[in-house]
Amino acid sequence: MKTSSAATVPRVAADGSPRRRIRRQLPSSPWLFAAPGLLIVGIFILYPFVSTLINSFTDKRTLIPGEYVGLDNFRELLHDDMFWIGLRNSTLYIVGVVPALVLLPLLLAMLVQKHIPGITFFRSAFYTPVVASIVVVGLIWVWMLDERGLVNAVLEAVGVGSVGFLSDQWLLLFSAMAVTVWKGLGYYMIIYLAALANVPRELHEAASVDGAGAVRRFFTVTVPAVRSTMVLVAALSSVAAFKVFTEVYLMAGPNGGPAGEDTTLVMLVQRVGTGLTGRVGYASAMSVVVFIVTVALMLLVLRADRKEDA
Repeated sequence: MKTSSAATVPRVAADGSPRRRIRRQLPSSPWLFAAPGLLIVGIFILYPFVSTLINSFTDKRTLIPGEYVGLDNFRELLHDDMFWIGLRNSTLYIVGVVPALVLLPLLLAMLVQKHIPGITFFRSAFYTPVVASIVVVGLIWVWMLDERGLVNAVLEAVGVGSVGFLSDQWLLLFSAMAVTVWKGLGYYMIIYLAALANVPRELHEAASVDGAGAVRRFFTVTVPAVRSTMVLVAALSSVAAFKVFTEVYLMAGPNGGPAGEDTTLVMLVQRVGTGLTGRVGYASAMSVVVFIVTVALMLLVLRADRKEDA
């Protein structure tokens, strides 16, 4: 019985090496790999966004489909005192939190960047609030700042007297800002540590040779080298500060503090849009405003960065 020699002789290339068979890739193969991620994004991000945008033009309620009302919800926002209170508090939160979260983590990163014995312990300690639950952190600070809490006990012991951290309108808001800064220090510290690791040591050495002190080296070497990272931190912290909810909710309560004066926009969205009689359409209009403001904040930060580059 004769056998074909072509079936037994392996295929070889021109240079004598075995020739490998190349499989053709289907055009749909990349989409198959991306499908799970795209499905998650579509279900949990795109669909809620489009649904919120559509609902903002209706008078939909929790158990009532609602009808199209055009821009009536947005017109009502202009005459809603609670909306302006929420916008004011969210804006103040940016002013109070963002500068601290841009500068303090940088100083902290420069401190823990040094290779000295025991520095790993301090890095872990500074990062611990980041991994802690925001609910647990908020409750701990509420207990500490309560009229019979630890902070007031110390103040009374030194003769200052009790301070209404959770009963005064402005002290409550500033206390919530302090919690946000305290919890975010470690997160942004890690970002700055990665940026500082890429700063050439020769720049600091050259500045030292020229007689520059620590403060001058900070402003002439460190800040220019990590400026892009500072812009990133400013953008991230601005958006997070404007959308703050948990800290203020835990410390001020669901009503937003005394007479609701500490209510933020996101708290107002939650209050108006939930419950059996929740005004979903009106809350959706507020959510659209929050989205527009956060996008505007990102664009302002990026534009400021481009002007400095120019």
